[in-house]
Amino acid sequence: MTRPQDKTILVVDDEPNVRTYLKTLLEDAGFKVVIAGDGVEALEIIRKSKPDFISLDLIMPRKSGQKLLFELRRDRELSRIPVLIVTAHARDDLGAEDLTDLLRNRVISGPGSYLEKPIDPVTYVRSIQSALGIEVSEEAVNRLGLKEELRKSLEDASPEALRKALEALRKAGG
Repeated sequence: MTRPQDKTILVVDDEPNVRTYLKTLLEDAGFKVVIAGDGVEALEIIRKSKPDFISLDLIMPRKSGQKLLFELRRDRELSRIPVLIVTAHARDDLGAEDLTDLLRNRVISGPGSYLEKPIDPVTYVRSIQSALGIEVSEEAVNRLGLKEELRKSLEDASPEALRKALEALRKAGG
């Protein structure tokens, strides 16, 4: 049986906070994760140590996700790496044409070949698990959902509410 800890995911995104967020989601699901800030850096990483899966932003400086993906697909060995496009530009002037081009030329295809930002964390992790043939445990899904709910609650919480939550967590943990 394939296990997440046996798989390495390359997350490619030019936004540091998005890279960190996606990396955290995948590490919480048990994957090994490597990150890159653009297509040039990603290609260097891929050539040194081929990942099992690539989570790829579409619009980036230096080398876009589209250009990287076309380059990977021309390489016999690298063309087999599954890729999930994760983009905020599927429907706007910046990325819609690139995404349509990738789909039309079957560089990526089918449901689950791309997700639009902001992504749902459970859908994101499940998409990668499914592509890699990893059984999805309900425990892992529940954990991701709870973490996301907690993260959203923390964003809107007052300092006093945060102190109370921290106290409660300390008591529960120890």
